[in-house]
Amino acid sequence: MPGKWGLELSVPLPGVDMFVVEDRGGAVALMVASLLFLGTWPALLTLLERRGRLPQHTYLDYSVTNLLAAAVIAITFGQVGETRPGMPSFFTQLTQDNWPSVLFAMAGGIALSIGNLISQYAWAFVGLSVTNIICSSMAVVLGTTMNYFLDGRINRAEILFPGVACFLVAIFLGSAVHSSNAKDEEEKLSMSGFRNAFEHCQSEFSLRDLPLMSRSTIRLSRGIELSSDVADQVKLLPNQEAMEDGEDGDFDTGTAEFIVQVEKRRSIKVFGSSRWLGLGMVLLAGVCFSLFSPAINLATNDQWRALRDGAPRLTVYTAFFYFSVSCFALGIGLNARLLYRPVAGVPPSTIGAYAGDWNGRHWALLAGLLCGFGNGFQFMGGQAAGYAAADAVQALPLISTFWGIILFGEYRRSSRKTYLLLGSMLTMFVVAVVLLMASAAHRKTG
Repeated sequence: MPGKWGLELSVPLPGVDMFVVEDRGGAVALMVASLLFLGTWPALLTLLERRGRLPQHTYLDYSVTNLLAAAVIAITFGQVGETRPGMPSFFTQLTQDNWPSVLFAMAGGIALSIGNLISQYAWAFVGLSVTNIICSSMAVVLGTTMNYFLDGRINRAEILFPGVACFLVAIFLGSAVHSSNAKDEEEKLSMSGFRNAFEHCQSEFSLRDLPLMSRSTIRLSRGIELSSDVADQVKLLPNQEAMEDGEDGDFDTGTAEFIVQVEKRRSIKVFGSSRWLGLGMVLLAGVCFSLFSPAINLATNDQWRALRDGAPRLTVYTAFFYFSVSCFALGIGLNARLLYRPVAGVPPSTIGAYAGDWNGRHWALLAGLLCGFGNGFQFMGGQAAGYAAADAVQALPLISTFWGIILFGEYRRSSRKTYLLLGSMLTMFVVAVVLLMASAAHRKTG
């Protein structure tokens, strides 16, 4: 298709059309891939934070490859092949008068960038699993409802909204899981003056003359295992040198020693903070996450008739590119400022220190790619089967909870009450996702 200056900007391949997902099976396959990617990248950023890498450094790296993923999708899927009626190629659309749709797409990117930034700190306060559960549930409850009406109710309401209700229940269960787990950890730390000693870990970390216990395994009243040392004499806490030089694997996962070890090494200091502060951050991030998918929906389908007559709608590839550009710009700008004016107990840094920080950079770059391709696949699936059904990728907490348990020992040695709540939450979440997937429909084009 000719561009603004009469140039052919697409790359036509004989007999090959621009790649567009149109069937329900292809849309579901994209959603499954998106689910795996979007559930994994938060675990990588959490891993780096718990190892002490500054979140500003990590997010700057992540932002670069997140934009790169969008560019790759736009230049390949959106550019190669014969264009279709009403679907110009990516480079052609860059020269067209479609600014209302561009602004919707960029607004979605801003919402996602703010949500990601908030959740990066919220992971430290309430844990990876609960953060993603609550954020994803809110994104479904609010975002899916908006997408259902924006898409002209193409999804089956009798299946979709019971799924949305299950996500709403998951929000309350997620809050209960966090509250119960926080009490578990507080009881571990309060045993025999442990909490008072731990409160000094961020300053002098003076942990001398701690009492000895003569039992190989210490269990508290709620059934929480405090230590699993098999020696006749075990210390509730190691000495300062052991804490500073040891790795996470030096102490049994879920024990009080492990909790202190993580707090000592992590870059975001949260001990002593109210759990309600963490939950408040999660709720704010959830609101942001609920807005970005409807914004892309408006950008690609122009339900509000914002485009001038005759102007083609943005393809999902072009919309995703603009979306990622605004996400990149805001993420870079905010984190560059946070280098010099950090929050949440994070030490200050500089551009030079960031440039020279290669510790874990490959994981941050990989996280950006996973998030970028995950979002792109979600939008491609939503354009084919309805954005309300595509919100089923918010099942990402199922993946992130798996990583939270495997990589970070979340919920290890917790009480039976916590395990019961966690199991109920995940079960409700699975039911909700199945219902959303079952509501998928076929979007009519043209």
